[in-house]
Amino acid sequence: MTRHVRVAASDDADALAALAALTFPLACPPGTDPADVAAFVRGNLTAPHLAAHAVDPSCDLLLVADDAAPGAPLAYALVLDDAPPATAVVPAPSRMLSKLYAHPDMHGTPVASQLMAAVLDASRSRGAAAVWLGVNQLNERAQRFYAKHGFEVVGTKHMQVGDRTHDDYVLARAL
Repeated sequence: MTRHVRVAASDDADALAALAALTFPLACPPGTDPADVAAFVRGNLTAPHLAAHAVDPSCDLLLVADDAAPGAPLAYALVLDDAPPATAVVPAPSRMLSKLYAHPDMHGTPVASQLMAAVLDASRSRGAAAVWLGVNQLNERAQRFYAKHGFEVVGTKHMQVGDRTHDDYVLARAL
């Protein structure tokens, strides 16, 4: 089985939206209302949203594909030009890693690390000095993954899902 990272196209949007709907709830803290999670997915992670990112020249929408099943992405990442919150200290210029999710069957495999390497390369190629992201303070698994890839806590921020405000760490990595 050969896995490779590639730039997503707008044709990938339906498959990416299905993966997003499957994986986003896994990043939410315990006790998050499933109706709020579903509403967030409907409002932010639909095929039209992802297709728009795929054609936006300021975004890097990357996916990991398997040559044996090219239409079913194993993981995806979205990197944007977005300033970090004022509550964080991040070297400029920076890019925001908005999403990096792997199919649950891929957890514990090298797929997410392969995708992270591509995210860092893409950010370097755009002249970024750092990459930053937000991760829920209760999501210890994700925090361990990011720490393994050189990210450190540099601040905090909030993320709204439904009526609930979630506390996130801001993590950053210099490039």
